[in-house]
Amino acid sequence: MSRDQRADDPVALQEALGSFVRAFGLHQPEATPCGRPIPVSEAHALSELAQEGELRQVELARRLRLQKSTVSRLVRQLSTRDWVERAPAPDDGRGVVLRLTAAGRRAAQNLAEARRKRFSRLLGSIPAHERSGVLHALDVMVEALDE
Repeated sequence: MSRDQRADDPVALQEALGSFVRAFGLHQPEATPCGRPIPVSEAHALSELAQEGELRQVELARRLRLQKSTVSRLVRQLSTRDWVERAPAPDDGRGVVLRLTAAGRRAAQNLAEARRKRFSRLLGSIPAHERSGVLHALDVMVEALDE
């Protein structure tokens, strides 16, 4: 099958995406692609909270594209690790605001450093003339998934 024919074949997209998931390690949910022994969902939550300082739990669910009940379990796991603290939202007694603890900030910093190293190596392995195309393809995939 030619490259142009493959471009219109959903099976080719499925196989290529599956190969990427496995090569990047996304099929191993108990470890991050950068090799840290933490579930990927927890790593993403830590990253969002480190970036913002604090977030409402419903906003974290929106950003992670997870159900509220899934994020509730996730927050319980992070709290058990002493990485996140919960507080009532100041403007809404039913809302919950999440903040990283000191231990959570250290964990987030360690993850960020591991992620920076992994992505630096990955970017260095992509030929310079292909990099903008790779980033564009990822943007197009996210847009298509959002439809």
